[in-house]
Amino acid sequence: MEIFRKIGSWLFLIGVLVALIAGIIVGARWYADSEAYIAMVLGVLGFFVGILSFFAIGQITTDRIPTFLIGALILVVIGATAQTWTFGTNTDLVYFFQQLTGYLAYFAAPAASLLAIRAIWDAGKTEEIEKVIPKLTTK
Repeated sequence: MEIFRKIGSWLFLIGVLVALIAGIIVGARWYADSEAYIAMVLGVLGFFVGILSFFAIGQITTDRIPTFLIGALILVVIGATAQTWTFGTNTDLVYFFQQLTGYLAYFAAPAASLLAIRAIWDAGKTEEIEKVIPKLTTK
């Protein structure tokens, strides 16, 4: 199980770094031909981080789920509302922040979706369900 925690840690770090670097590169309009591919890679990385954390073998432990969900919610809302931002007449700055927050949201949304399902499951389960489906062990 320790190997999965290490893999989850590395996937999380790689996802955040790819999101930040891609957001800076695309946001600065240095390269913009592969925005959909970057979003797809970030979504897949976020999905794997979410799967590992969903089964309590990833980086995001049960204690960190509420904090992660709040942070991810804020990122997704910022990424979704970035289209409405205005910085006076500086459209380049708007585009830069739109791309940066958008890529972070692409990474965080799949993991947050899976962990939100887990949080709802943990909140709603009963002892009778626990007898049928064993509890996921976390540290």
